[in-house]
Amino acid sequence: MCGIVGYIGKRDVAPLLLEGLQRLEYRGYDSAGIVVNTPKSGALKMVKAKGRVRDLEARVPKRFAGTTGIAHTRWATHGAPSDINSHPHLDPENKVAVVHNGIVDNASELRAKLEADGVVFASETDTEVITHLIARSQAATLEEKVREALKVIEGTYGIAVMHAEFADRIVVARNGSPVVLGIGEKEMFVASDVAALITHTRQVVTLDDGEMATLKADEFRTYTTSGTTTTATPETVEWEAASYDMGGHDTYMHKEISEQPDAVDRVLRGRIDDRFNTVHLGGLNLDPREARGIRRVKILGCGTSYHAGLIGAGLIEGMARIPADAEPASEFRYRNPVVDPDTLYIAVSQSGETYDVLAAVQELKRKGARVLGVVNVVGSAIAREADGGVYVHAGPEVCVVSTKCFTNTVVAFALLAVHLGRIRDLSVTDGKRIIEGLRKLPAQIQEILAQEEDIKKLAAEYADAKSMMFIGRVRGYPVALEASLKLKEISYIHAEAYPASELKHGPLALIEPSLPTVAIVPDDDLLEKNRAALEEIKARSGRILAVAHREQEKADHTIVVPKNEDELDPILMGIPLQLLAYHTALALGRDIDKPRNLAKSVTVE
Repeated sequence: MCGIVGYIGKRDVAPLLLEGLQRLEYRGYDSAGIVVNTPKSGALKMVKAKGRVRDLEARVPKRFAGTTGIAHTRWATHGAPSDINSHPHLDPENKVAVVHNGIVDNASELRAKLEADGVVFASETDTEVITHLIARSQAATLEEKVREALKVIEGTYGIAVMHAEFADRIVVARNGSPVVLGIGEKEMFVASDVAALITHTRQVVTLDDGEMATLKADEFRTYTTSGTTTTATPETVEWEAASYDMGGHDTYMHKEISEQPDAVDRVLRGRIDDRFNTVHLGGLNLDPREARGIRRVKILGCGTSYHAGLIGAGLIEGMARIPADAEPASEFRYRNPVVDPDTLYIAVSQSGETYDVLAAVQELKRKGARVLGVVNVVGSAIAREADGGVYVHAGPEVCVVSTKCFTNTVVAFALLAVHLGRIRDLSVTDGKRIIEGLRKLPAQIQEILAQEEDIKKLAAEYADAKSMMFIGRVRGYPVALEASLKLKEISYIHAEAYPASELKHGPLALIEPSLPTVAIVPDDDLLEKNRAALEEIKARSGRILAVAHREQEKADHTIVVPKNEDELDPILMGIPLQLLAYHTALALGRDIDKPRNLAKSVTVE
């Protein structure tokens, strides 16, 4: 979840590293640090600071010259946020510097052994163990020193290492945490995310698990942790540097909410086949005969991706008539599940690097399952591990909480459902109906965004709530879950989501005037059932905000959204609730792009 950036070349390194850290701050932001190798003295110089990158920048002296360096922005796992616990970590002789993403599972055991040998630790972190192991190695090269250390490390890591005695190189390694090389002209970069590289190069190499690399100013080479040379061909990143700018918005979240009409248009572009009223998804690597052999679909994701998977399961089951369900990947991988050869497994992750999802994919592959990925980042770990998949083409999402990627993921599931449905039982007429509905989405999302001022006023009315209830039925329930999560993430208001049908089985005891309820009320065959739930709440003096296709008499307020096809309505009904969460958090003065305790890409357990 932390951010790594490094550079070796001819340019002054500190400004480059600080710029890269700012672009990675969403990955971790409780402390930051930078170390450079001064060209004349060959000594390592370091500055670290608890807090944001701006706090680090204020501490960096004006004379901090160097042409090689590594830097880090941290999300705490071992040790509270502090100057001393922030990365990089140096050995006592200031010769070895390490930055690390991930968790060393056997850190306590290794720490005890090192302390028994007289090593004094400066920090509470697991990462410092790696630093001391490298510094104490008697190997002749930096590559061998790092390799020796990694042999005794258990857990996940993405690391970058500098050594004062090997000033011409940076050595990096990956196991479960992303490491991306940026290839320049007589200069090389490394980062945990292409966001840190994109202003300087679009030529990148993504390391695989168990792979290492040596970066020099004019060359790089990759190899396994056992020393076997690997072949790495740079790929061109499709995103532009401007994609990471705020574009005149006050926050990235607001920018990304507003980008959804264009983002949805991108995920649809080139995939619709009007001749046969179906969808082409070339990356699935799944021919019609194989598709007809699928007996069940299991979707795995975490957080927002899990909620998108819940909607996706409903779309697949409804259109393709294949039994489908979604499950948190973090639970699936620990319950010793039965892996059925006739089941299609779908892994969902915005970053394509979410550790719990990736670990589930690797376990499924080990057991011979067919796995598809639904991800946003081209070339990410899940995209490479899966047998095929669908890119959601949402564009870079910088805000920690996901908005446009959630929407695009659900649209991608709708495309997949049409594709599978037309191979199986979805009629030409229904295929055409859904495709026409998909084409309406960008304009209808724009209609909802045009209501922002009205939603902002509603947010002000509900911002004083200490807790909120979100309810929905069948298609509306995952929308309620996601809306509840969004409110929790950025406003810190406690929120719960329940199926509307479950209110009378317990949660109704909570209803009172001080607990507002947000109700998802689509105009479908369950409309009267949902209205009955509103009656139950109103009879107990509860306040109600409805999201519906028409004004709801029992609601205190209604946000009216455009009607699409019943299957696609959940996509639209989630949009105003993103804005509600945003403006509630804004009214409460929250740090919207960087909510406390959270990070964007969860690459640790």
